[in-house]
Amino acid sequence: MTTTTFESLLGRKGSVVIDGGLATQLETQGCDISNDLWSASVIDSDPRQIIDAHRAFLDAGAEIVIAASYQTVDPQLLAGSIYLARQARDEFLHDNPGLAYVPLVAASVGPYGAVLGDGSEYTGNYDIDADGLRDFHQQRLELLDNSGADLLACETIPSHTEGVVLGELLARTKSPSWVCFSCCDGGRISDGTPIEDAVGIFQQHTRVLAVGVNCTRPQYVAELIARINAVLPDKAIVVYPNSGETFNAHDKSWSGTVTTADWAESAREWRAAGATVIGGCCRTGPEHVRAISESR
Repeated sequence: MTTTTFESLLGRKGSVVIDGGLATQLETQGCDISNDLWSASVIDSDPRQIIDAHRAFLDAGAEIVIAASYQTVDPQLLAGSIYLARQARDEFLHDNPGLAYVPLVAASVGPYGAVLGDGSEYTGNYDIDADGLRDFHQQRLELLDNSGADLLACETIPSHTEGVVLGELLARTKSPSWVCFSCCDGGRISDGTPIEDAVGIFQQHTRVLAVGVNCTRPQYVAELIARINAVLPDKAIVVYPNSGETFNAHDKSWSGTVTTADWAESAREWRAAGATVIGGCCRTGPEHVRAISESR
């Protein structure tokens, strides 16, 4: 079987499909993740559930699955998240011989605010400076860079300062990566910085191969793609929006109606706008990923 890398997937004709909301799928499987570690709490307590959740997305057509490392800094849990994602991939490949590709495992690198669990991952209102953010991210990035993951997925980044810090640290990694910002509308990331300024950090970055947005309302995505493409015409663009519902950080609940929009149609729109890597985030499941895959 031909070796698959992130670079080779991006260079292939057509778009790349990534998974949906891991936490959403774990809840669908009956897991209680209403705790500070969120999805990472299942790594030790019921690892088979993590494998089954990844497998559901792989069976739906995901070519990249994102490990359950988003909301933890614990070295054992970080390593475990990658091991379980790789196990899901191995089982998928065993059951699907003859595939023309090998699905990739992305290590999730969540923002500082995710570990706080206070909702600041959606605002970027941090009580920490750049040096503190650098200290927070450095050890975790080093661990994940040597974990056996195929790439690093820095995601839901709400802060321009945090983006700058990650840009510095990612320049020293062995693994390729993407960086995705969370956005409050069609033109700004969550801390109010124009998206053009945020993604411009990575204009000359050799290790960050794709830049984009995630955990953002789907109605903003097409405009955000256009703005990113204007600044970074030579970078791949990755988008994986949430369902459009609203998250309440105080009681960790979602409100609103799950979108009934045709995700296949949305994927075609985002692809036409310039997105190369497409998936879903919170409140999206294997059915959304299958729709994206079948829309190509």
